[in-house]
Order: sequence, then structure tokens, then C-alpha cells
Amino acid sequence: MAAGSLLALLDDIASVLDDVALMSKTAVKGSAATFDDVAVLGKTAMKKTSGVLGDDLALNAQQVTGVNPDRELPVVWAVAKGSLLNKAILVPAALLISYFVPWLILPLLMLGGAFLSFEGAEKVIHTFFHKGKEKQTGQAAPVDEKTKISGAVRTDFILSAEIIVISLGVVSSEPIMTQVIILSVIALLITVFVYGLVAGIVKLDDLGLYLSSLQSSIAQKIGQGILWLAPYLMKLLSIVGTIAMFLVGGSIILHGIPGAEHWLESVLPGHGTGMLDAILTLLVHFVVGLLVGLVIVAVVSHFHKKEHAA
Repeated sequence: MAAGSLLALLDDIASVLDDVALMSKTAVKGSAATFDDVAVLGKTAMKKTSGVLGDDLALNAQQVTGVNPDRELPVVWAVAKGSLLNKAILVPAALLISYFVPWLILPLLMLGGAFLSFEGAEKVIHTFFHKGKEKQTGQAAPVDEKTKISGAVRTDFILSAEIIVISLGVVSSEPIMTQVIILSVIALLITVFVYGLVAGIVKLDDLGLYLSSLQSSIAQKIGQGILWLAPYLMKLLSIVGTIAMFLVGGSIILHGIPGAEHWLESVLPGHGTGMLDAILTLLVHFVVGLLVGLVIVAVVSHFHKKEHAA
């Protein structure tokens, strides 16, 4: 809306300089209507992307866990800047692809979904195999900050692409300027929202320590509760984030297979309606994502072994 107000102001100034009072009033009215449309379309696009936002939050929160507490906020800031760069690339790219080669959007999203599933499968394999070795040796692998940041930015790229494509679907019939404004505003708001929350989540323990140091007994109890909850929340986010990789990856892949979603809906007990069907659909997305991820891991491992053997 800030962008809308600025553009309306510039329109008024231009009209005054032209000294055409009647045309100025008409332009202002037209601009107001346009920006009302932008606001409505923006709200619709945000609603449609809300499901992906939950996954985005869980994934990014777990991606930046495990670093030194003093480096948590710098890491979140680095990933947020990478996210803004992702969206600066994705918004014009999505508009250009949608205009010139719209059929390419779905295959690109499917590749992104497959990559998310692959990363999720690697995390699962690392948890069940490599961490077991770490426990035996008593040494955990050191956290590489640059690796964390680059991995989080890669994941953000795929999720951001899905959010932008969903938003683009809502505004695809609108004038190009409306599309640019809505996609840009949504990209900025999502980045601020997600990484603002991630920053708050990773610094929960600091909030707990601060409240525990106050004289108020109520504040101390709340602080102690936060300190008790924080490590469990971080572990939960790590699990939820990995599950989200399979859910998002599986849903994108299934959506890209002709007739797959229609077939799934037809075999569900309620034919796609009701809580049970929603749970079963998520389960199918998870299984598809997991299987695709494991297959890709197996293929990549096979090629790695052949390279080392050579």
C-alpha cells in the first residue's frame, strides 16, 4: 500500500503540472480503484500461499539451528539477504517465463520439488546413520556456517519460487504493472515475516534468560518456562522442517504428473473433502517426497562411487 500511495502522489503531481483539474480528479479516482484491486488481489494471493508459508517458516528455522548462539542473528540476517536476492531474481524471471514460455514453469517447479525431497532424504540418512557414528566416537561434526547459510538460501529459493508462482496464478489476468506490484510486495512481506519470526525463535533462550533475571516472580516463571521449552521447540522445528521438505516436494511432484491429483482425489474416502481426506493427502505427499528423495540419493551415491572407483 505504501507503493500505491507513492504512485498516486506522483500521479497527482503530474496532473497538477499539466494544470488539467478535471483530468487530475479522474486520474486520482482511477488510481484509488486500481490500488483497491491490488490490495484485494494481494490478500487473495497471501491466503493461497499461507500453506507454503508454514513450511517456509519451519524449514528456515531448522536450517539455521545448531550454530554458535552469538552467530544466530548474523546467520539469520545472511539468509534473509539471500532470500531477498532470490526473490529479486524470481519475480522478473517468473513474469518473463509466464509471458514467453508458460509451459516451463511446472517442470522447473518439479525439479525444485525433487531437490527438496533429495535434501530431506539426505537429512534423514544423516540422522539415522552419521549421527549414530558421531555418538560412538563422542564427536559431533562441526557446524559450517557458510554451508548452513548456502543450504538455507537454496531451500528458500525453491519455496520462494512456489510462493511466487502461486501468487502469479492469482494475478495472471491482470495488467503487467499490477502483477509486478503484487508479486514484489508479497515477496518483501513474506521475507520480513518469515525471517523476523525465525530470528525470534532462535533467540527464545535469550528472552528466557532476560525474564528469569527480573525481580518479578511471574516474569521469572515465564522465563524459566521459555528456557525449558526452547530446546524442545528447536528439536521439533528440525523434525517438522524435514517433514515439510517431503510434503512440499511431494505435492509439487504430484501436481506436475498429469491426472495424479485427480486420481488421488477419486480414491479418497470423501473424494477430497473432509479432515480424513486432508490427512491422507498429506500422507501421500509425504510418501511421494520421501520415495523420490531416496531414489535421487541412491542415484547420486551410485555416481559418486563410480567416480571414486575411476
